[in-house]
Amino acid sequence: MKRVEAKTVGEVLDELLRHEHLDNEFDEHRASSLWPQVVGPGINRYTISRDVRGGVMYVALSSASLRNELMMNRTVLIKRLNEAVGKDVIKEIVFR
Repeated sequence: MKRVEAKTVGEVLDELLRHEHLDNEFDEHRASSLWPQVVGPGINRYTISRDVRGGVMYVALSSASLRNELMMNRTVLIKRLNEAVGKDVIKEIVFR
């Protein structure tokens, strides 16, 4: 039996996700779960729902004025979300 280098559990999981073509979906889910951390509790309080499909994050907000302000800062939010995930996962944010 040939001996191979030991891998960490994280490396094995990353390989499995890539092999099953689930890595993009996993990263999208991570971006969605990091939304409260990125925007903070004040903005997250007005977030009704969020979903990521095909690199687009859909965020429903209960405040129209906050929605307008976030639309103006969309590129900053995209950059901060992608930095939190560690990959360019989010290409666009649509506020509802």
